[in-house]
Amino acid sequence: MREQKDQEQLLAYIQTYQLDSIFHEPLIPHLSLYSFDQGELICSQGETSQYLYVLVKGKVKIYISSSEGKTLILSFKKPIEVIGDIEYVRGIDIINTVEAVSPVWMIGIHHRWLKKYGSDHAPFLQFLLDIITKKFQLKNNSMTFNIMYPVEVRLASYLLSVSPDETDEHDKDQLSISIKDAANLIGTSYRHLNRVITQFCEEGLIERNRGSILVKDRNGLKDLAGDNIYE
Repeated sequence: MREQKDQEQLLAYIQTYQLDSIFHEPLIPHLSLYSFDQGELICSQGETSQYLYVLVKGKVKIYISSSEGKTLILSFKKPIEVIGDIEYVRGIDIINTVEAVSPVWMIGIHHRWLKKYGSDHAPFLQFLLDIITKKFQLKNNSMTFNIMYPVEVRLASYLLSVSPDETDEHDKDQLSISIKDAANLIGTSYRHLNRVITQFCEEGLIERNRGSILVKDRNGLKDLAGDNIYE
């Protein structure tokens, strides 16, 4: 994580996402702009929560881990999204791990300033209410999807979520993934996922090469995934 000392860019993001009414004048001086590299953890499950973050650029992966070390993917998020809202409201440790899937930019603010200047600011409170209620709905859907949808759909959705957007200028659909980690994340066994990957290769959707997967047919994956269950 690096703090970006670029006030002009910070204000540009605030205007782009119309955050000036939510973070009103007393809060603005306490907002900071942070960048995270691809693969960098933004926050980890169980850590003390100190900051509220607003995702303004890039994509993040949200997952939860068990005491046995297994992980379950909950969702992938693009702007605009808030990280740490439930923790701020309830005063608890971080619930889920959030990882940057691509280079990410966040607006961050320490809890102490939110408590001092935001606790009685109606637009900010309404914003939190709206975000949190949507999250509970999406979490319920995500858990249901992991139970109800076949592994083929979950894998197609996962590959689409971890690969760059079609608007990306660079050819980065060559994905380095751990099959074991991917199996844990989408809630299936290593063997079953291996069989589905082989099936996708035979169907020309992907190509496997020494631990990496090349997405060859994004449209085919989209047809299989339907509405991407992780986004």
